[in-house]
Amino acid sequence: MRVIKATHINKFINQVLLKINCDKFTAYSVSKSLTDASLRGIDSHGIRLLEHYLNSFINGRKNRKPKFKFNRNFPAFISMDADHASGITAGMKAINYASKYAKKYGICGISIFNSSHPGALSTITLEATKHDLICIGVANADNLILSPGGKKSYFGTNPISIVAPREKKTPFCLDMATSSIPWNKLLILKKNNELLEDGIAADEKGNNTNDPNKAKTLISIGSYKGYVLASAIEMLCSIMTGMPFGKNIDKMFDAPINKKRKLAQFYILLRVDNVITKRQFVNNLKKMSQEVRSEPAKRKHKVMMPNDIQEDYKKVRLSKGIPIDSSFYKFINKLNEKYNIKFKYFDKN
Repeated sequence: MRVIKATHINKFINQVLLKINCDKFTAYSVSKSLTDASLRGIDSHGIRLLEHYLNSFINGRKNRKPKFKFNRNFPAFISMDADHASGITAGMKAINYASKYAKKYGICGISIFNSSHPGALSTITLEATKHDLICIGVANADNLILSPGGKKSYFGTNPISIVAPREKKTPFCLDMATSSIPWNKLLILKKNNELLEDGIAADEKGNNTNDPNKAKTLISIGSYKGYVLASAIEMLCSIMTGMPFGKNIDKMFDAPINKKRKLAQFYILLRVDNVITKRQFVNNLKKMSQEVRSEPAKRKHKVMMPNDIQEDYKKVRLSKGIPIDSSFYKFINKLNEKYNIKFKYFDKN
């Protein structure tokens, strides 16, 4: 198994994006997001998506040099036309822009339209913790969740992420799709010929399937509850911004690669000291985390808080490297030759 250091692949992706004439912030944000996702074990949204991102930039789906337009509709609410930027780039720009207003007013909402796939949503929301802010973020996606009682999908896997800063510790970080697994993870299982667990996906008739090749839709978390959560996220994203919604959204992989997707995102940023002091907030969050982790656990298990699993992955992969398969290795070599980057940082585990 080949592995690659996070710093090396991050630098490589950044260089490739600059070679295809992305602006510096686009190159920075996309390379950071894809690398961080893989580093934290979120391989479905990690460096494996590099080829798709390059194709979407080169063929015009995503804007390589977006001109963002901000409108402060109200003192603490902003709307942002992302100019068809990468959703990652748009989200990071939005968080950094809205943070100063959240600090001034205690809260700020920012609604993004004319966007694209936001990658791992936590890569964006975690930017807010650098400003000592809580962030609640949601994004919409193309229809993939089976409608309860139906045979087809209407809503997407519409993710939600909630983060908060912790002093001298990694942030509290929830990041989840409203489906049992992301569609990109199903594609990985399909590629590896791995069977699905029950309750993950459904076939064309709306029945549970363990065969990833027969999967047409994903099953939402908590059945009806996950489905209605996806509908609420759709309302906060596309309905509020006038973007396409539900089955009207173009598919990430099936739509023409030169067609704009017009996705939306929505973030709420909050000061941690809106009610109590920052010190009290930090201490309360620390105490809660310690109490949860000290709960009695089953043998060979431990009780975990959000982000614990991802941080475990990060520790291992920072030390040993990010694993890459043979197809990605070959793809990197092709990019090396095409753009004359002279990348040589492959390691063996």
